[in-house]
Amino acid sequence: MRTAYKVRAYPDSEQAAQLGRTFGCVRLVWNKTLDLRHRAYHAHGKTTSYKETDAALTAWKKTEELAFLSEVSSVPLQQNLRHQHAAYANFFAGRAKYPRFKSRNGRQSAHYTRSAFSLRDGRLKLAKHGKPLNFVWSWDAGTLAKLNPTMVIVSREPDGRWYLTFAVDTEDPQAVPETGSTVGVDLGVKDFAVLSTEEKIPNPRHLDRKARNLCRYQRQMARKKPGSANRRKAKNKVARTHRKIRNARADFLHRASTRLVREHDVVAIEDLHIAGISSSPKGTVDKPGRNVRAKAGLNRAVMDAALGEFRLQLEYKAERAGKRVVVIDRWYPSSKTCSACGHLLERLKLSVRQWTCPNCGTRHDRDHNAAKNILAAGLAVAGATPGDACGAGVNPQGASPRSSATKQEPQPVRVGVPLL
Repeated sequence: MRTAYKVRAYPDSEQAAQLGRTFGCVRLVWNKTLDLRHRAYHAHGKTTSYKETDAALTAWKKTEELAFLSEVSSVPLQQNLRHQHAAYANFFAGRAKYPRFKSRNGRQSAHYTRSAFSLRDGRLKLAKHGKPLNFVWSWDAGTLAKLNPTMVIVSREPDGRWYLTFAVDTEDPQAVPETGSTVGVDLGVKDFAVLSTEEKIPNPRHLDRKARNLCRYQRQMARKKPGSANRRKAKNKVARTHRKIRNARADFLHRASTRLVREHDVVAIEDLHIAGISSSPKGTVDKPGRNVRAKAGLNRAVMDAALGEFRLQLEYKAERAGKRVVVIDRWYPSSKTCSACGHLLERLKLSVRQWTCPNCGTRHDRDHNAAKNILAAGLAVAGATPGDACGAGVNPQGASPRSSATKQEPQPVRVGVPLL
């Protein structure tokens, strides 16, 4: 398993200038290689291999115009080509979007493999750098002394902060003792999560809490002259505000997901169609009775909640802890099925938050009832008895394709970080 340790870095002016040149070269090689691939495919229908891009990079270094590429370490440039090759492979496999050109205004990064750095006695030295790069280690000193990273990633955020990420190959962690508890989780926007135990996790709405300051800083930046020092300062304020929102959201998601994995052996959730829920109303014709502004507010709230990221964290943390996450089909009518007798309503509007079962007379809270049904369906799937309980036989009520019951097991873990 690969684990990542991310720490703050503090390069001096000389190191910052060298890393800035490295970022610029990495960005240039990426953009030129992407343009080369794009032209070759659309002009001649020919795909470009990694070997061809590697040969092109060697030829560029020999030209007078791009001779400065030799002034930085060649390892980040080679890794850049490998990442683009993997990006194209993911695109053609349907796992990612088409690769885009890099901009100098976003996050900048450079990847160094073992041949381009050395870490001894807590001192990190990068290739083409004269002295070690200072950083602050947040864990115990013994972990740093035993650290044997396979890769070091140097990054600079838009707000000017520098970070180091140490990628380490570790052994599979030991399973966490079982608690004998199971839980169903109904994710939403008003309440971030409602559990089958009738507990509600409020939605902190991180973006709304910072929206006033963010709007003010964005207006100030818009009034500044492009390219001026004042615009750069205003842009840093916007970037710092975004960073605070991003960090607060990540902290909340890690705390919530870690608590669920530690306290329960089986966690059942819905397979939400995030892209459909957060579809943008831009470019659409406003239909009678449709409130486009309210739709935009819902989209912003869904994206701010980061429900997809929460599911990813649940899956990889459950994998590390020896627990299980069961994903229920998105067409399973969890909200309009009575959790007491199983009666299914023909229709239930989203505005109805509480309803009474016409068959048994049980009064239901919409979200609590959905969480209980999700748990029941999840236990059926976990017990290797998938059927109508998991929603495989439910008729779709939208334009999206129906999900198969065979796709409800959590996907393999793709990333590993320390369990917070």
